[in-house]
Amino acid sequence: MSRPELVTQRKIARRLLPFLFLLYVTAFVDRVNVSFAGLQMTHELNFSNEVFGFGAGIFFFGYCLLEIPGAMLAQAWSARKWIAGIMVGWGILATLTGLIHSATQFNIIRFLLGLAEGGFFPAVVVYLTHWFRQEESAKAIAMFMAAIPVANAAGAPIAGFLLRIEWLGMRGWRWLLILEGVPALLGGIAALFYLTDWPKDARWLAPAEREGITSELQREARDKDAAHSPMSVFGALRQPVVLALAFSYFLINTSGYGLVIWLPKMVQKFPGLSTFQVSLVSAIPNLCAIPAMLLTGWHSDKTGERKWHAAFAAFAAAAGFALSQVFGGHPVIVMASFSLAAIGIMSFYPPFWALPTRMLSARYAAASFGFINLIANLGGFAGPYMVGFLTDRTGTYVAGVLLLVTTAVLSSVVLMFLRER
Repeated sequence: MSRPELVTQRKIARRLLPFLFLLYVTAFVDRVNVSFAGLQMTHELNFSNEVFGFGAGIFFFGYCLLEIPGAMLAQAWSARKWIAGIMVGWGILATLTGLIHSATQFNIIRFLLGLAEGGFFPAVVVYLTHWFRQEESAKAIAMFMAAIPVANAAGAPIAGFLLRIEWLGMRGWRWLLILEGVPALLGGIAALFYLTDWPKDARWLAPAEREGITSELQREARDKDAAHSPMSVFGALRQPVVLALAFSYFLINTSGYGLVIWLPKMVQKFPGLSTFQVSLVSAIPNLCAIPAMLLTGWHSDKTGERKWHAAFAAFAAAAGFALSQVFGGHPVIVMASFSLAAIGIMSFYPPFWALPTRMLSARYAAASFGFINLIANLGGFAGPYMVGFLTDRTGTYVAGVLLLVTTAVLSSVVLMFLRER
C-alpha cells in the first residue's frame, strides 16, 4: 500500500471505527443486559431457569427476520439511514423491557427488541466493505467487534451499580433495562448526521482521497466478480461454503451466548459474593478477550490466513469450557477457564468475517452476510435456552456447559474441513 493510500485508510479508520464501535457497544449492552437483570428478575417474577433462558433467547428469533433484508437494504439503499432507524426503534423498545410483569410480556418484548435490532450487524459489516479493502477487513471488523467484550466488561459494573438502586418503588433490574435503552435512541439520531454512505460523498476526505479509495474498491469488486461464475442470490445461499460458514457460526454463537447470558448466574453460585461483586467478577473474561481479539485480527490480516485462525479460536473456547468443569470447585481456576473460553469466542469473529468476502463476489456477499448471521443468531436462542433447560433438569450447570464445549468443538471442525479458494 502506498503512503497516500495508507494516510487515507487511517483517516477513514479514525473517522468511522470509533463511532461504529460505540454504536455496537450500545447494541450489545441492550442485547445482553438481561443477563444481569436476571439476578433479581427471576426471583421477583418467579421465573424458572428454563423460562428465563427462553425469554433471553427468543430475542434472536425476531433478530433473524431482518438479517438478509437489512444487509441488502444497506447495500442497495442507505446504510446510514438504515442503521439510524434501527437504533431509534430498539432504543424505545429496550426501555419498555423494564416494565414487564409476566413471562408472556417478557417473551413478547424480547422478540420485538430482536426484530427492531435485526438488520444492524449485517448492515455495519456491509458498510465496512464500502470503506475498507479486503486486506484490511479483519482488522477493521476486529476493532468494531471488540465492542462485544468491551460492552460486557464495562456494562458489568454499571449493571451492578444500577441493580442497587430503588426508585419510584421499582427495583434496580427495572431501572437497568430502562436507562440502558436511552443511548441507543441518541446514537441513532447521531448516526443519521455523522455517517457517510460512500467514500465519494465524504466531504471530510480530500478530492484525491475520495477518488483514490473509490477506484481501489471498485477495482477490487470487479476482480472478485470476475473470479466467480454468475449465480442467483438464492444460488449463492445454497453454496456449500455459505452453508458451512453459517453452521460454524451458529455453533460458536450457541457457545458464546450460552456463556454471556448465564455467566452472571453461574458466578452467583460462588460463595460470599454480593450482587455488585458478581457483576465485577463477571467482567473478567471479557476484559481478557479484548486484547486477544484485536491481536488475532491483526495477525490474520498480516498473514492473510483466515480459516485456521478462526478454527483454533473455537477450539480454545471449547478447552476453556471443559476446564471450567474439571476444576469446578476452585472459583479462581473456573474464572480463568471462562476467560479462555471468552478469548476463544471473541477471537473467532475477526478472521471468520473476512472469509465470506474472500470466497464470494461483492454482488452476493451482502446477501450471504445476512444469511450467515441469520442462521448463526439462532444459536443466540439455542445456547441460553438449552443451558436453562438442562440446568432445571439436572440441578447444576454442568450439563449446560458441556453442551457449550460440544458446540465450540464442532464449530472448529466444520471450518477445518472448509476449502478456501
